[in-house]
Amino acid sequence: MRLQKSSLALAVGCCVLSGCALLSSWLAPADRLTLHQTAFGDLPGWRADDQAKALVALQRSCGRMMLEKPDAPFVVGGYRGTMKQWQNICTDLAAAPPKTAASARAFLEDHFTPYAMSGRNGAEGLFTGYYEPTLHGAYRRHGKYIYPVYGRPENLVTVDLGAFNPEFKGEHIVGRVDKDKALVPYYARAAIDKGALKGQKDAIVWVNNAVDAFFLHIQGSGRIEMEDGKILRVGYAAQNGLPYVAIGRAMVKKGYLQKNDVSMQSIRAWLESHPKEAAGVMDINQSYVFFRKLGRATGPLDGPLGAEGVPLVPRRSLAVDHRLVPYGVPVWIDAQNPAAKGGQGNAAAGAENIRRLMVAQDTGGAITGAVRGDFFWGDGKEATAMAGLMDSKGYAWMLLPAAPPQPSLWRKTENWFMRVLHLRGGKNGR
Repeated sequence: MRLQKSSLALAVGCCVLSGCALLSSWLAPADRLTLHQTAFGDLPGWRADDQAKALVALQRSCGRMMLEKPDAPFVVGGYRGTMKQWQNICTDLAAAPPKTAASARAFLEDHFTPYAMSGRNGAEGLFTGYYEPTLHGAYRRHGKYIYPVYGRPENLVTVDLGAFNPEFKGEHIVGRVDKDKALVPYYARAAIDKGALKGQKDAIVWVNNAVDAFFLHIQGSGRIEMEDGKILRVGYAAQNGLPYVAIGRAMVKKGYLQKNDVSMQSIRAWLESHPKEAAGVMDINQSYVFFRKLGRATGPLDGPLGAEGVPLVPRRSLAVDHRLVPYGVPVWIDAQNPAAKGGQGNAAAGAENIRRLMVAQDTGGAITGAVRGDFFWGDGKEATAMAGLMDSKGYAWMLLPAAPPQPSLWRKTENWFMRVLHLRGGKNGR
């Protein structure tokens, strides 16, 4: 729905004057990213990772970076550069992609400089996990397929507050325009589940399990196995603008779960074993995600599309707070391994911490803060288990283009001397 600027201004004004509940959450001061230059030798486990696997993810981000204007500024955490620096790196990577861990490390060390990341609360941050769930669905509502997966509604409005006041640059609110032409908060989960979108949007697909649908919203993308056996992939399209609430905390307060036993697995088990109470508990999270259809996977390294617009790479793609961390940036993480918590047998098991190179390619409503990441595990039982267990403290380093080598004092003197000789030569060049 398109609105005239005057109507939007009126809507925002009404929202402000009426004490719109959204403003307190959307306009709360964001975290601040601080970068401190360091060396690759300071990155824990740097020489133990196979960084060639992470370069697969970086190459996908390069496809987006190459579309930017070369002189476009690239600014993050006090670092200032241009997209031309990234495009040079991408060109070199495409010309001779490293095939081994050693050659990948050499490439990265030649082209990047690591920076330790920290926020207002220090360098330690939180790393959670997510996965691509598999659901079962049908294109029309019938039988057991009664739970809708909606596309973006036509009456969903996103307002850029910076267009009205430079003080709010980069801040947005999401809502709908009511019959009085005022911008009001969009429908919450409970209202949508009770039919608030009737006449606004048809479902993309109908699934057979309410709990599966709820976790699809948390993950932001998924695979839906249709009645004919074909796989439909859906990805994030929009969100209703209401804050994400982790229902695990609420379930602890209500006495449904013990604090030391909160995981995706325990939450799911409780919801499925308490169908009468489940809807009310899920409605505590007012956030509601809308989806769009995606293409099919073509290989084992093809995950769903991330917010950057490129397919995610399992165990190498990271969701970040995009207000602070740009897409496409390589990030080295050192985070507690959830395998130790759950005793899962997997490729990372046996390692005290997960120490590997990731690429920022996605975001999420709950991913807020400078040192905050959501680790994409992929799809399948193992990915589901690891994502559900991951709630890890850790640290992060951002890799940014290295400054071009500075000429030595002798080289500067030599260049000056040669210019003087050239000028003295006049038109004949003597």
